[in-house]
Amino acid sequence: MKRKTSIKRAIVFIIIAIGACSMVLPFAWMIVTSLKYPNLVYTIPPEWIPNPVNWNNYIDVWKESNLLTGIKNSFIISAIVLTASTFTSTMAAFAFAKLQFPMKNTIFLMLLSTMMVPFIVLLVPLFAIYSKIHWIDTLLPMIVPASLCNINNIFFLRQYMTGLPTDLLDAAKIDGCNYFQAYFKIFLPLSKPAIIANIIMLFMTTWNDYFGPLVFTHSTSKQTVQVAIAMMNSHYIQQTNVPMVMAASMIAILPVLILFITCQKYFTESFALTGVKG
Repeated sequence: MKRKTSIKRAIVFIIIAIGACSMVLPFAWMIVTSLKYPNLVYTIPPEWIPNPVNWNNYIDVWKESNLLTGIKNSFIISAIVLTASTFTSTMAAFAFAKLQFPMKNTIFLMLLSTMMVPFIVLLVPLFAIYSKIHWIDTLLPMIVPASLCNINNIFFLRQYMTGLPTDLLDAAKIDGCNYFQAYFKIFLPLSKPAIIANIIMLFMTTWNDYFGPLVFTHSTSKQTVQVAIAMMNSHYIQQTNVPMVMAASMIAILPVLILFITCQKYFTESFALTGVKG
């Protein structure tokens, strides 16, 4: 029996190790490539230790690309979306989780059904609307919709708040709290792990958004960091400077990486407690 258990554990460990390597190796290769010279990228066999190391890629990328403007625009979009969407999503999640009102479940299911509509289906009508209200080539198409209503966030937070005792709301009402006071003073603090996890996921989605900024903006002053990196390919007629693109990608990854490492405790805690609740 013990031998069978040991074999199962060994198999699970091997599978996890293979999965971990498949995720870490591309990241490691990106770091290594960002320190190479262009003529050493495609050497056979591949070199995992650059020799010589070219740190100039991290200096030249600021001079030969629109990376700084892209980072600034991405930070502006992310900061506004995170602030506004967290407020609106937590309020909506609280309402769907703890309040009773007519057709609550029907409205929630209708909102969830919108998650099944691909963005590409809405692209043409959205472009037409944004064009009429003069939002094309501005940051507003990336900010306003994501700030006002994010169904993914509402669903995630609602699942977490459903697990919080409803007795807390009843006790707050007995003590004279209205719904807004109960939301701000009780349920918002108790939902801290889920809110932080939601912020991480929302920041990753907003920061890594490529298709929206590509479609709705066209001037270099409005480019986001992902578009700025993609546009680096068009700067080189014969061959893309792969090490410089990898250096730019490393710089773009840092904010997400730092945020996740800082808040990973809350991220794992929220998923452990949320589950799938009715």
